[in-house]
Amino acid sequence: MVMKEKIITSDYKFKGRVFKTRVDRVELENGHIAEREICEHNGGVCIAALNENNEILLIKQFRSPYSEVIWEIPAGKLEVGEDALECGMRELSEETGFTAQNWFDIGKLYPTPGYCTEILYTYLATNLTPGNTHPDEDEYVDTYFIDIDKSVEMVMSNEIKDGKTQAAILKVAHKIKNAQL
Repeated sequence: MVMKEKIITSDYKFKGRVFKTRVDRVELENGHIAEREICEHNGGVCIAALNENNEILLIKQFRSPYSEVIWEIPAGKLEVGEDALECGMRELSEETGFTAQNWFDIGKLYPTPGYCTEILYTYLATNLTPGNTHPDEDEYVDTYFIDIDKSVEMVMSNEIKDGKTQAAILKVAHKIKNAQL
């Protein structure tokens, strides 16, 4: 089975600063016509910053869609044409003040593949150096270093609800356990 859809038409419904939405009419393999609601997003970068004590740098911030403060790893939106690693370096510094000497690509995530084009590029950053934060003017975060084993427990107990953070913590914990760092 090929599993491909042919786009017949695309109708943009909204074009904003962060994303665009469109409705596609598609022809399925069997010839039937269906509609797909798509959110176009430039993507982003998330950073699992790990110190020499195997503690991961987490942030807490208020998230409007959920009306609550949640645990996350540092992350940010990609600008059009921006290099993912450069974005990660910028976001880590802006949100936490830290820079890192070593950067490792630990994979891409498709956070919502049913309707959104967003891709998150995930990096592990090590050999950290503290510095001054310079967050966006609408960004308020608190930073914490949490032992990697404790952070896995927080994932498993659903204290950490953010998907990118869950995935990054589990990947880093796996690498540590298997002596891949």
